[in-house]
Amino acid sequence: MKIVSYNVNGIRAALNKSFIEWLTATDPDVICLQEIKAMEEQLDLSLFEAAGYHYNYWYSAQKKGYSGVAILSKTKPDHIEYGTGIEYMDFEGRNLRADFGDLSIMSLYLPSGTNLARLDFKLTYMADFQTYVNELKQERPNLVICGDFNICHKAIDIHDPVRNKNVSGFLPVEREWIGNFMDNGFIDSFRHFNKEPHNYSWWSYRANSRNNNKGWRLDYGMVSKPLESRLKRALILSEAKHSDHCPILVQID
Repeated sequence: MKIVSYNVNGIRAALNKSFIEWLTATDPDVICLQEIKAMEEQLDLSLFEAAGYHYNYWYSAQKKGYSGVAILSKTKPDHIEYGTGIEYMDFEGRNLRADFGDLSIMSLYLPSGTNLARLDFKLTYMADFQTYVNELKQERPNLVICGDFNICHKAIDIHDPVRNKNVSGFLPVEREWIGNFMDNGFIDSFRHFNKEPHNYSWWSYRANSRNNNKGWRLDYGMVSKPLESRLKRALILSEAKHSDHCPILVQID
């Protein structure tokens, strides 16, 4: 199964930048979207169906034009789980899960900590999400969590670790959390295959950052340990330019 994850920074804006043509050419079995910034009723779903994604599930934030996640699939999932059951998380439409046989795929959009209040919100979310995943793994051990974690794990994952050491997304407390998340039974699929620097998935729109590859690796395909032997490849698809993020790909046997 070829799984792609993409923070599109507005699905309607991405559609105006040839997103469907890109999706057809890339041809994943499942694509997880984050930051869709739209309600399902605002979209022409026939566009996705014509591209082969007859099963598409949208979980929007209650606040219009904000956050939201989606999963598009060529085959019908056995089950769709909207949210986590934790109200303050679900209000912002940040978690959506599709189960295919013994495999579960989650589209996750972790909050950013753009100011002190949102940083506190993010840290609370991270702690509660870890508890939620610990419980979920008992029921669904073969779990792929794809999405925008809004955290760079190590210095190799950010273009300027020294200047950004006090910036949310690279704070010690955030880096410690994502490290513990992996130590708690998940594989960073990209780093499983690729140990090279200068591989990023987000670039600021400022200062020509993308052309200069001054980026951050914020997007992950986290694969639970029981799936390690089924993990075939993981890539960053940096040529796709519908967003300030680029997609990532994970292939599971």
